Amino acid sequence: MRVLSLWLFAAFLMVTACGDDAPRNPALRAELLKMLKADQGLRTLESSQEDWDRTEKANTERMRQILDAYGWPGYELVGKDGAQAAWALVQHADRDLAFQRRGLEMMRRAVDDGDADPSDLAYLVDRVRVAEKKPQVYGTQWETTPEGRWRPRTPIEDEARVDERRAEVGLKPLKDYLKELQSVK
Repeated sequence: MRVLSLWLFAAFLMVTACGDDAPRNPALRAELLKMLKADQGLRTLESSQEDWDRTEKANTERMRQILDAYGWPGYELVGKDGAQAAWALVQHADRDLAFQRRGLEMMRRAVDDGDADPSDLAYLVDRVRVAEKKPQVYGTQWETTPEGRWRPRTPIEDEARVDERRAEVGLKPLKDYLKELQSVK
């Protein structure tokens, strides 16, 4: 089965093309963007499992060091694109659920302080919940069946109200998100 975050790829392209207000730590911002570029390169091209594993392990370890040293790398520290890169790297640390949970809690505080994107947080909430085999809150994690149809990786909690929750964090309605996913070949 293929798991895809169309939004993440589009966000990566948009982020790398945009400038930023001057972050407090431009070197860390540059490092995060470089790490994300390597991560995305593996996800969008045919890569060996060995390359994928090596890159994910290295990125997770470096993100652990960054969280230890700086806390959540938010807008003020690394700019909007750097903060989004940090989120994506934590989101992709699928082999270390404890680390993802730690990042989730740190990012939640950053969102509360206006230093991170609530829609990014929504994706991480769902990613962690999927790993925990719990229903998703925002319906952001999808996969394809062997027949090529899209389905949620885990059920969506109170699906009748999912669009309300999505709107609260700045995400488009679920039906529009699904249309985007279905347009990917």
